[in-house]
Amino acid sequence: MNQRIERALRRAAVVGTLAASVAGCVAGLSMLTSASASAATLPNKTLVFCSEGSPAGFDPAQYTTSVEFTASGHSIFDQLIEFERGTTKIVPGLAESWDISPDGLQYTFHLRHGVKFHTTSYFKPTREFNADDVVFSFDRMLNPDNTFRKAYPVAFPYFTDMGLDKNIVKIEKLDPYTVRFTLNAINAPLLQDLAMPFASVQSAEYADQLLKAGHASDINLQPIGTGPFIFRSYQKDATIRYDGNPDYWMPGAVKVSKLIFSITPDASVRLQKLKENECQVMSYPKPADIAQIKADSNLQLPNQVGFNLGYVAYNTTHKPLDNVDVRRALDMAINKPAIIQSVYQGAGQAAVNPMPPTQWSYDKNTKGAPYDTAKAKALLTKAGFPNGFEITLWAMPVQRPYNPNARLMAEMIQSDWAKIGVKANIVTYEWGEYIKRAHAGEHDAMLIGWTGDNGDPDNWLGVLLGCDAVKGSNFSKFCYKPFDDLVMKGRQTTDIAKRTQYYIEAQQIFEQQLPFSPIAHSTVYQPIAKSVTDFKIDPFGPTIFTGVGMK
Repeated sequence: MNQRIERALRRAAVVGTLAASVAGCVAGLSMLTSASASAATLPNKTLVFCSEGSPAGFDPAQYTTSVEFTASGHSIFDQLIEFERGTTKIVPGLAESWDISPDGLQYTFHLRHGVKFHTTSYFKPTREFNADDVVFSFDRMLNPDNTFRKAYPVAFPYFTDMGLDKNIVKIEKLDPYTVRFTLNAINAPLLQDLAMPFASVQSAEYADQLLKAGHASDINLQPIGTGPFIFRSYQKDATIRYDGNPDYWMPGAVKVSKLIFSITPDASVRLQKLKENECQVMSYPKPADIAQIKADSNLQLPNQVGFNLGYVAYNTTHKPLDNVDVRRALDMAINKPAIIQSVYQGAGQAAVNPMPPTQWSYDKNTKGAPYDTAKAKALLTKAGFPNGFEITLWAMPVQRPYNPNARLMAEMIQSDWAKIGVKANIVTYEWGEYIKRAHAGEHDAMLIGWTGDNGDPDNWLGVLLGCDAVKGSNFSKFCYKPFDDLVMKGRQTTDIAKRTQYYIEAQQIFEQQLPFSPIAHSTVYQPIAKSVTDFKIDPFGPTIFTGVGMK
């Protein structure tokens, strides 16, 4: 093992919460060798994925959902740090090693040599990946005066949701293969954050080409990365086509020559296509179809407990949802056991906290309010609404790992709320529009959910409920200083015991304020054809095809 890796592993102990993950570097090093001198010959195989929805674009920094992360962040791009496939352990990616200063405020990344950007009909690189690409990728998110950002002014919700726009002081190129990040304050989950798709590394050379042509927005339509698959074409609501990357820096990781996404929103149609071998991998089966999938000798059904949460978010900036008694009343009026039985059909566990019980720092003492229509009605009267009120209830148009049937759930909640005099008008939009409008805060109440992205409690409490995230994934628009202060304290210490105590206290405040109603954690099922080899369920939600082959 080289000395820089050994140094990285020793110094990563500064960030206590990451020690176990960084230890995973040792296991991953044998796979993460430098790029081979010549292109690999890929197996002449085509893998078709029946996906559930159309991505809104292919620039992972602009998005927060697994639809985009599957289509781009894990297929087209790489990050400085990667999660070992199928696990929550971090391993070297485009950075082959890193050092952390004793005070925890500087991270120095030593970049991999010999990594090539994709060659396509619209871009032909003249150089390999280097520090300029890392600086560009992060500076455009950090710096409002970045030239590319001015030419193409978009939001970077994940970057801001986690407060990185405020905490990163600067990103410096020390030499062509060394980059240093300097922070304002300790950020315990930073390495795990940098392994997420929003932190994908773009080509600075390609960005310059787009700027000169006056087409900066094409970075979201015609992506260029270093990842395992090369983007070829996209027909919205129909097909995405990729070629396997024969120059990929991780030898043996690309096992098919063609990857096709067949966009199929209907789960029954996805299953039919899978059975007829029109696709070999499908997303999100209906719970009612699990038994027949298990019985089909031509199919496999990997599954695992989901690191997820489905919930009803209340827009706390809209009246009367700014009133905590109103939120509590709506929560108590929802018959959650009935929803788990009808919507999840045995593949769901009741949720009471804003994170799953498998997340460290989970507060086991939280019980949640019981289903009680009479008490809910009394709370509404106390809040000044004895005759109820009218609101919108948004329902997702696509199936998600945390919610197999949003329409049915919305109808059941609509019926429950009617019993306390609340009229809920169900609203839906195409998935990209749904998320865009929700970010803008147009909803009253909405069905949404989350699959953890990095294994850290901050990814739940900070990203879903922190003040930095009110224009991003905090769909409750909840900014409550006592809660936010605890989240920030947890983020800025490396002492796991202290972090755990801060997060438990934050969960207790959540229980009091109830900015959203937790509904369920679901089991994740992944139907695949028997011909598919070495597929691993990603604990963070996206479907990943690195390492996946065909018999």
